Amino acid sequence: MAQIELEGINRVFTLGDSEVHALCEVALSIEAGEYVAVMGPSGSGKSTLLNLLGLLDRPNSGHYRLEGRDVTTLSADEQAAVRSARIGFVFQSFHLVPRLTAVENVALPLMLAGVSASERGARVSQALKDFGLASRAHHRPEELSGGQRQRVAIARATIMRPALLLADEPTGNLDRATGQEVTALLEDLNAAGMTLIVVTHDPSMGARARRRLLMEDGFIRQDVRKPASPSLAADQPQTAP
Repeated sequence: MAQIELEGINRVFTLGDSEVHALCEVALSIEAGEYVAVMGPSGSGKSTLLNLLGLLDRPNSGHYRLEGRDVTTLSADEQAAVRSARIGFVFQSFHLVPRLTAVENVALPLMLAGVSASERGARVSQALKDFGLASRAHHRPEELSGGQRQRVAIARATIMRPALLLADEPTGNLDRATGQEVTALLEDLNAAGMTLIVVTHDPSMGARARRRLLMEDGFIRQDVRKPASPSLAADQPQTAP
């Protein structure tokens, strides 16, 4: 069963007297464990799609099934519970809490979920070690480099062991070398079984994904998959109607 199924998704925003169709009749199926890059020009609907997948927004029409469950029918509280347990987010601007240390930022989702202090401490300590942050555990974001901040953000996003990780321009504020380190970290999580969906303007990052969605004017114009066999010489694009 597909982890994500979108059927007839439309998202319309009203700006003054005009309507902006951010997503238009989007139909999409993503299997568990896939690595997908969402690409396209500014205003094409990439971030709107990511927000909808992350249950931060609702469509005006259509259905979104996550792990077989139609989450468009859930209440706001029920969506929040699914988001907390099954979905992780990584943002370009890190979105760390400035007054909290690295260990406190990573522990925040566990605290909000009511995980006991003893289990919380063990899981956060292991996460910081896994992400190479043990020596920076008690530093606040302002005392960390950009790469360290993003690693804290990824550790926080994955501390609840979500099935789906959504990343919005995760290397956008990083230099190239640090960006490559963060990309490798995300790919390691995907290799371990986590579904990874990345919004990016970076062609080199997009080329690393096993599947690329090209968006334009709210439509998915192309769905390009890397060949399953080395004998295939090139990606095979499927152009959306």
